[in-house]
Amino acid sequence: MPNPESPFFILVAGEASGDLLGADLIAALRERFPIATFAGIGGPRMITAGLDAWYPAEKLAVMGLVEVLKHLPELLSIRRDVKRRVLASRPSVFIGIDAPDFNLGLERSLKRAGIATVHYVSPSVWAWREKRAAKIGRSADRVLCLFPMEPPIYARHDVDARFVGHPLADRFPLEPDRAAARTALDIPADAPVLALLPGSRLGEIARLGGDFAGAAALLTQRIPGLRIVAPMANAACSAAFEAMVARAGLGVRHSGTEHPDGASDARRTTSVLFTTNAQTAMIAADAVLLASGTAALEAMLAKRPMVVAYRLAPLTYRIVKTLGLLKVEHYSLPNVLAGRALVPEILQDACTPESLATALQPMLENRTERTPLIDEFRRLHRLLRHDASHAAAAAIAELAS
Repeated sequence: MPNPESPFFILVAGEASGDLLGADLIAALRERFPIATFAGIGGPRMITAGLDAWYPAEKLAVMGLVEVLKHLPELLSIRRDVKRRVLASRPSVFIGIDAPDFNLGLERSLKRAGIATVHYVSPSVWAWREKRAAKIGRSADRVLCLFPMEPPIYARHDVDARFVGHPLADRFPLEPDRAAARTALDIPADAPVLALLPGSRLGEIARLGGDFAGAAALLTQRIPGLRIVAPMANAACSAAFEAMVARAGLGVRHSGTEHPDGASDARRTTSVLFTTNAQTAMIAADAVLLASGTAALEAMLAKRPMVVAYRLAPLTYRIVKTLGLLKVEHYSLPNVLAGRALVPEILQDACTPESLATALQPMLENRTERTPLIDEFRRLHRLLRHDASHAAAAAIAELAS
């Protein structure tokens, strides 16, 4: 039987976001249980925090149907091995961090075997397929939710779910320092600045990048002295979007290189500054154009006006519309959290360079007329700020004891 004085936790996380969540959770659990031990699947942060890693997290970071099918035998083998290890070691609690395709099935079999299971990060049951909540409840003894609207949904299906807050809300300052962000990016304090975030995956960039670059090109003609910054998730995304920016007639430069202000009029072209630091880029901006997802939450926490765009693959969009799978009026997180339209959402065929530029232009021209919006962003930031890792550790500790 698990020892409550020296509990043993098994955690399984995929991708960089899960690794960060897992590392913070291990640190918070260690504060409660100084001699606890940790094992499972995680990345470098979790390993540094004390995880005995059976497999690296990147083994689970497989995206897209073709890639999943290619790696399916290995993924199934890893899951069988993890299940065998968990059943043999009988941990105090098994914690699946996001990665629902891998974790939920594993959690269900472990729960049936009498092992306490926690799923950390609820899938978006508030947006579509609410009935998944009941299925998740059959897998996890407790679901840890990042958003306050999620536990009431689980309650309708008799599932124990706890709101623990969002880790990003803990990491972002309530009052971002725009001057420091601009200094870090070598952007003048008084220049109008647009941040472009067309997505963190190549598929998103393929669907949205051309429209984002086209909108930026239109805005350079309408907003004198406009500076543009594009934080990219990785080198592949950067290369893909750089090609689209070039096709739109804009220049490309990277952080740490000189801005071409000194070029002659014949050679001067507005350049898009590519960087890797999304948080700094958003805080430095006057307006943000982004693909719907976590980036919208980050822009809200950065207290920046934004336009949220999204385009699904045409067949996927037809299926979603035909079957009525999308159950919400708003799909960007600031609007969902507020329960009303705080920021513009531009979806599918309505997403064009002209429509995006038209929505962004007043945000860039009227930079001082935004106090009510920023006040609402600040309120939502406080709503999500719950010291998520320690709240999650407290909910897990209840099961461990």
